[in-house]
Amino acid sequence: MNSEQAFKPEGWPAVVPRLVARDAQGLAGFVRQVFEATGADRSDAPTELRIGDAVLMLSEAGARDVATGFLYVYVRDTDAVWRRALAHGALSLAAPEEMPYGDRRAMVRDRWGNTWQIATHRGFGAGG
Repeated sequence: MNSEQAFKPEGWPAVVPRLVARDAQGLAGFVRQVFEATGADRSDAPTELRIGDAVLMLSEAGARDVATGFLYVYVRDTDAVWRRALAHGALSLAAPEEMPYGDRRAMVRDRWGNTWQIATHRGFGAGG
């Protein structure tokens, strides 16, 4: 084991967002369907989902208070993911648009109270 692995699980980033929700299993289903996340539900520990190279932990409220997040997620197709989020009950906070910093970005709030900014980096000066 090298020093990199000594303080965190192999393949994990040093910072891992953790959301705590009532109906964490439903939230996990939303994240899988909208962001094509992978990972199995766990009853003995937080559910660990992967979106690309990121890890997201989800826990059921009870031992911990509900804790929502504001997450910026890079995806291949902002418009398609935004539409999937709406189809799975999210509220649109901002339709997809080109941002001055080179991202095409949209924003939604899921029914658990989490805000998701959905973005595809297109490069500075990229147009619609």
